[in-house]
Amino acid sequence: MKTKLFTTLIALFAVSSAMAQNTTFSKSMAPAGNATQPFLFSVNTYTADAPFLSVSASGNLAEHTTGAFGYDGVDQQLAVKGYLGNRFTLVANADLGFSRTGSVNSAQQAEVIRDVIGGKSFYGARFGVGLGANRDFSNVGAMFSRVTAAFEEPTWRAGANFKFEKAFAKDRDDIDLITSVGYQHRIAGAFFAGVEAVGEDLEGFWETDEAEGGAKVLLGPSLNYAPMYSKFSFSLTGGPVFYATHSTALGSEAIRDIGTNGTQNGYSIRAMVAFNLHQ
Repeated sequence: MKTKLFTTLIALFAVSSAMAQNTTFSKSMAPAGNATQPFLFSVNTYTADAPFLSVSASGNLAEHTTGAFGYDGVDQQLAVKGYLGNRFTLVANADLGFSRTGSVNSAQQAEVIRDVIGGKSFYGARFGVGLGANRDFSNVGAMFSRVTAAFEEPTWRAGANFKFEKAFAKDRDDIDLITSVGYQHRIAGAFFAGVEAVGEDLEGFWETDEAEGGAKVLLGPSLNYAPMYSKFSFSLTGGPVFYATHSTALGSEAIRDIGTNGTQNGYSIRAMVAFNLHQ
C-alpha cells in the first residue's frame, strides 16, 4: 500500500500526456490552463492574471535520500498553494514518510513569497523573495528564506530557486544553501518536457565537515502536462543523486529536496497531480 499513491500518480500522468493535443499557444490566450507547479524541486509564484488556488497530491520514491521531499522510501505529500493578492503567494504542505525499515514519520513546511520584480503578468520574467519555517522528519525545526526566479513564454519556461536555511540543532550547519534550476519546452499541445537540476549543501565544496554529508547534485528529465481548459495539471521528474563531495561529519535528517544518507549515491523520482480551485 505504501507505493499505491505513487503508482497512481505515474499512471495518471502517462494517460493524460498521451491525450495532449497540438494546440497553438500565444500570449493573447489566457494562462489559466498552465501548470500550477511545473518544476517539482522548485517553487514558483502565482500572478494577478493567473491567481491560482491549488491543492496537490504528490508521491516520491527514493533510495539513499532522506528528507521531506526525498525520503528514503516512499513519501506522500498534500499541499495547498494560493495567490494572496499584491504579488504574494502562500505555500504549505504536510508529508508522511514510509521508510524502508517500516517506520512512519511526518514533516510540515509553510512559506510566503512575494514577487519584487515582475509578478503582475504571467508571461515574462519575475523574481521573488520569501520566508518560511519547517519541521523535518527528525522533529528538528528550521527557518529559511527563498529567492525565486521564473521566465514564462507560451512555448517554453524556466525557473530557479535559491534557499537559505537555518536549522535549530547543534549538529547542523549554521546556514545551508539549496539551489534548483529547471527548463521546459513545449513538445506538443499542452505537453512540456525538459530538465531539472538540484544542488544541495553546496557549502560542502569548501567545508570538509559539512553537517549533512557533503555536496550533492540531482539531474534528470522534467515533464509537465497542463491542459488549457482543465483545472488539473500533472508533473513528473527525478533522476540519480550524485555525491560530489564527502563530509567528515555524519549525515542528518534535515529537510532536503533530495536528502542525505551517508555518502551513498541514490535516486529520487517524484510525481504530482494538482487541481486549481480558482474559478
